[in-house]
Amino acid sequence: MKLYRRLLRYLRPYLWPRGAAMVGCMLFFSGIESSVPFVVRYAIEQVLVGGQTSLVPVLGIGVVALSLLRGMLEYLSSYLSDWIGQRVVTDLRRQLAGRVQTLDVAYFNRMRAGQIVSRVTADSLLVRTALTDAIKSIFKDTTTLIGLIAVAVYMDWVLAILGCVLLPVAAVPIRLLSTRLRQQTRRQQQETGKLNAMLHENVQGNRVVKVFGKEDYETQRIGKQAELVFRIFMRTSRLRSFPVAEIVAGLAMAGVFWYGAGTRTAGNLGAFLVALALLYEPFKKLVKTNYAIQQGLAGADRIFALLDMLPDVRDRPDALPFPGVGAGIRFEGVSFAYEPAEPVLHGIDLEIGTGTVVALVGESGGGKSTIADLIPRLYDVTGGRITVGGVDVRDVRLAELRGHIAVVTQFTFLFNDTVRANIAYGEPERSLDEIVAAARAANAHEFIERLPAGYETQIGDLGVRLSGGQRQRLAIARAILRNAPILVLDEATSALDTESEALVQDALERLMVHRTTVVVAHRLSTIRRADAIVVVSRGRIVERGTHEELLARAGEYRQLYDRQYGAEDGAEQARGA
Repeated sequence: MKLYRRLLRYLRPYLWPRGAAMVGCMLFFSGIESSVPFVVRYAIEQVLVGGQTSLVPVLGIGVVALSLLRGMLEYLSSYLSDWIGQRVVTDLRRQLAGRVQTLDVAYFNRMRAGQIVSRVTADSLLVRTALTDAIKSIFKDTTTLIGLIAVAVYMDWVLAILGCVLLPVAAVPIRLLSTRLRQQTRRQQQETGKLNAMLHENVQGNRVVKVFGKEDYETQRIGKQAELVFRIFMRTSRLRSFPVAEIVAGLAMAGVFWYGAGTRTAGNLGAFLVALALLYEPFKKLVKTNYAIQQGLAGADRIFALLDMLPDVRDRPDALPFPGVGAGIRFEGVSFAYEPAEPVLHGIDLEIGTGTVVALVGESGGGKSTIADLIPRLYDVTGGRITVGGVDVRDVRLAELRGHIAVVTQFTFLFNDTVRANIAYGEPERSLDEIVAAARAANAHEFIERLPAGYETQIGDLGVRLSGGQRQRLAIARAILRNAPILVLDEATSALDTESEALVQDALERLMVHRTTVVVAHRLSTIRRADAIVVVSRGRIVERGTHEELLARAGEYRQLYDRQYGAEDGAEQARGA
């Protein structure tokens, strides 16, 4: 009940005037429904038995009028219910989307994209059904049921007891079915989320699938998951469709007819049977509503679990404004672990002076990118601290910290939008002239001008209509436009051909001017001009110095250089130094 009460709070903003109008329509509908048995009894006694055929036109007009009024009330109540329900869904989706934006990178590492999307879309629809069906049940089906029970008692209390005695008995199987239905619905939503994740992954990786000829494999894999979802759905359907109300209604009708035949007049018995038939209709709807509520609560469980989730990386209550780069960036005894028992960084001490370029190099998996990710607080350190301008980054307002950092990575994420919108992402107020200037500085203006619509060209999902070098130059233009004092470059040229690398490297050198820059590099040719090169191995800093100094030491950096350029070339470079 606590969960459902929380859910009902989402109805509060819409109780007036639409909610009140909807309830009024439903109550009026219940009143008309409760009057039908009296109309039937009057027609049987006065026309069919009494022979007053002159009343036929009046009764006909009355029945048509009642049907039209009943239909109009049904239409209005359904429309208003749908409007309120969809508003609640929209509010929930907005809240969920907002919550997802606040969660840290660690959450997205654990969850697959399709599962997150499923919570925002599919689960919110289940919740809508639970809320709107509940409203209908309370103000329409419940009041209609009570009204018809009162009519049945008024007409013949003995037959009413006989007809309604099975209603409480039906509660036992309904309760058992409800519990199982909620469990099955929760599992159905989980497996549907997995299916969505597979489809999302398959669409994003379609080129890899085709290159490796795995179309049949992917079809079978997705088909297997779809089959599992189907089986769970059918179990849910069997539970939801079990005819408890129909069985009870049939037994009650049979009992009333058996007992009342021969002891009641045709008018009274006919009117009572109509009342009983009408009575069991809202009862059946109430049973189905209960099932819908159970399914909605399964969705609400998952929704509120996400809404209640707090990110590990968040502002402290007394967070400070960004202090400026000041004395630069310092790592003081920093350690970090993605999982508690698996440390990735150990005692990192590193100073990055204001306006200097520091390059992080080393074998893959050594911890270079993790060091870079800690500066904008994509993760928080598990030991030690990182300072900017002498202030611990955990004491700085997160939005301001990140607002002063520009990042360019190997994997350039571009949105399915225009070139202009992608460059101006995060800086939407910038003019076209400023955007063009940033593109020129990133060596991107020329290829943009050749696109079909120039800066207004749609670039497709992840910028699929552009080459790798073009995508990277757009990302650099985006960073240039931001004009942030701190710059993080994470393998920004590693996936490019020689020509594209030259253009991108030229753009990056312009971008790095007068900025405090951290470069994570695999290609050593890109970081020779760095003020300092730091070699990271197995989560520790093992060497630091300039390119020439590190070559001369013949340590781990020299080994990396020799593996990339050959021992002979390395020796010549060392002699030259």
